[in-house]
Amino acid sequence: MTADTSSRVILKPRKARPFFARHPWVLDSAIERVEGAPADGDVAELFSDRGQWIARGVYNSQSRIRLRLYTWRLDEPLDGAFWRRRIEAAIAMRGELFPPAAHQALRLVYSEGDGLSGLIVDRYGDYLVMQIAALAIARRLDGIVEALVERLRPRGVLVRCDRDIARLEGLPAVLGDEAGWGETPDGPVFIEEHGLRFGVDLAAGQKTGFYFDQRENRRVAAGYFRDRRLLDVFCYSGGFALHAARLGGAGEVLGVDSSPQAITLAKANAELNAIANVRFECGDAFRTLEALAADGRRFGAVVLDPPKFARRRQAVEEALRAYHKLNLLALSVLEPGGILVTCSCSGHVTRADFLHVLAEVAERAGRDIQVLEQRGAAADHPVSATCLESEYLKCFVCRIA
Repeated sequence: MTADTSSRVILKPRKARPFFARHPWVLDSAIERVEGAPADGDVAELFSDRGQWIARGVYNSQSRIRLRLYTWRLDEPLDGAFWRRRIEAAIAMRGELFPPAAHQALRLVYSEGDGLSGLIVDRYGDYLVMQIAALAIARRLDGIVEALVERLRPRGVLVRCDRDIARLEGLPAVLGDEAGWGETPDGPVFIEEHGLRFGVDLAAGQKTGFYFDQRENRRVAAGYFRDRRLLDVFCYSGGFALHAARLGGAGEVLGVDSSPQAITLAKANAELNAIANVRFECGDAFRTLEALAADGRRFGAVVLDPPKFARRRQAVEEALRAYHKLNLLALSVLEPGGILVTCSCSGHVTRADFLHVLAEVAERAGRDIQVLEQRGAAADHPVSATCLESEYLKCFVCRIA
């Protein structure tokens, strides 16, 4: 990677407005030409077709996001000091928003929400887990890890990357086995959330190991489950299920997940918290719901927290059909007056899209769906007003008549 920033990315006519408005993703389809010969990971300048300087970012010929923008200040180079300032600002913001005890289980850096597109950093006690989603970050990984270690003094830093994202960004060549720092925990790391303890598998668990984004949604949802029989679908390590039993006073809880590892972890977390009225089973969500409905099983509440159904904009229609089927199946096992907590973490599916799905489900099922609350991610996942894709999580608390 060179320090030369003379490479220029020139936009097509009438394509500049989103980037003057500080959207950080310049897609290949918006680019007229590239002047200079930037290598992947090099800094490049963004110009309008009329020659106006817009922003500075990092180039990647292997990605549809050809240029990730990081600064709209002409006098701000993307040097080591820049990345340190951004990381420090993100950590300082959490210090203002959360009490010290909460800092042991928290998202410290949230990608576009913190002006660090492609970088996620979660803290689990004495360990940090980084999730890398951009070559721009991967090429600067050593300096970023060094900044985090100096600021937070962890015992270890683990680096993870989603396979699909790695392929799209060309990351395998730059992320190796030695990308982390310090110790790797030899077992689960334990965190606390709303008085409950959870063991987290940092090395092999989903995403960075735990879903901090649903923190407040788990607490709020629990308040609707008093004395109800709850079905928690895609239960992972038991977050919604254990909150329902301990905080919400649910009468009986069944958690279902297709991952045997997740079910093992969920059972261990139930035992860790001495919660006896929860059981967990391994099974496919759709088939399990179909079987429960066929057996005449009914529940007073259902939680649906599926994985991302739309990884690309082109997959939105298919994802909407999956959400429709899943929620329709949930209604088939819900008692009249039951509570449905239904979620989508697909950033390409908008809140309006998801509401439209629920309207179609209500029509198909012949039942009224009353939306009681519309929620998003916890405050350590700030939404960038200039990159609305950062508002990926939708959580709807509904009453089903």
